[in-house]
Amino acid sequence: MGLYSIVMDEITWYTGLSPTAFFTILAMMVVVYRTISAMFVSPEDFNKPPVISARTSTQFDHNEPQREPVQLGEISEQELRQYNGSDPTKPLLIAIKGQIYDVSSGRNFYGPGGGYAMFTGKECSRALALLSFKPDDINGNLEGCGVCTVL
Repeated sequence: MGLYSIVMDEITWYTGLSPTAFFTILAMMVVVYRTISAMFVSPEDFNKPPVISARTSTQFDHNEPQREPVQLGEISEQELRQYNGSDPTKPLLIAIKGQIYDVSSGRNFYGPGGGYAMFTGKECSRALALLSFKPDDINGNLEGCGVCTVL
């Protein structure tokens, strides 16, 4: 017990703090140091590739082969609706100002459950021109929107 008492007395005499306050401050300094130093990369690790992939979601794990572009010619809106992603063997198509585009390479976005799935299989010129997700705007009518005349 003699060594413990001597150390506690020396801490109080040298720092002017109680041993509890001293060790609390010391612990906080260690936590702050560890937190700040974790924000920086050590020189040895600077040129190493990252170990953990940023793509941790399972929705990105689909390794589908690249499909050949679809040549459809002119199709009706009814025929275009068949390419909305409900059949996984068919490509994903959208139409903008009458031009049909294959967006199958962006299946994560345009496929079922994707953020832009409401556009697939439809003429969506107005919605894209207005940057709108409203179902009423997903059509090819460009009348009445001032920015659409440039398109």
